[in-house]
This record gives sequence, structure tokens and C-alpha cells, in this order.
Amino acid sequence: MFDGTRKFTLPEEGELEMKRILTTVYDALKEKGYNPINQIVGYILTEDPTYITNHLNARSLIRKIDRDDLLQELVRRYLDD
Repeated sequence: MFDGTRKFTLPEEGELEMKRILTTVYDALKEKGYNPINQIVGYILTEDPTYITNHLNARSLIRKIDRDDLLQELVRRYLDD
């Protein structure tokens, strides 16, 4: 059993790839007429890939992002602003 607090770190390259993937997914959802924010949040909360369209290979792309890393980056950026 792990008793300490875990520290997550993302290399800068990983952050850039995550942004590229999220931008592609966002654009694909928007092009298909979905509300991209709602769909991405639904995916993050449930990890159900059906929230993400297959358009532009978005569903496959979003599965490349680890949800813990994504949430960490979102919180960090939200608090940094």
C-alpha cells in the first residue's frame, strides 16, 4: 500500500502533444455539430469513448491521453491563470 502523496510530472513535449490532440478532438466535435466542451467533459468523467466522434480520428486520438495527466494539466492551467 502506498502511504505517501504521489507527484505527477509531465514533460513539456507531452503537454504539447496533449494540446494538439485536444484541439483536434475539439475541432472534430465542433464540425459534427456537438458541444465540444460538454462532450470532452463527459468523456473525462466516464472514460466512455462514445462521447467522442470518430470524425478526424478523434476517438482514437483522445484515448492516447491519460486521464490523470489531462486532469492535472487542466487544474494547473486553470489555477495558473
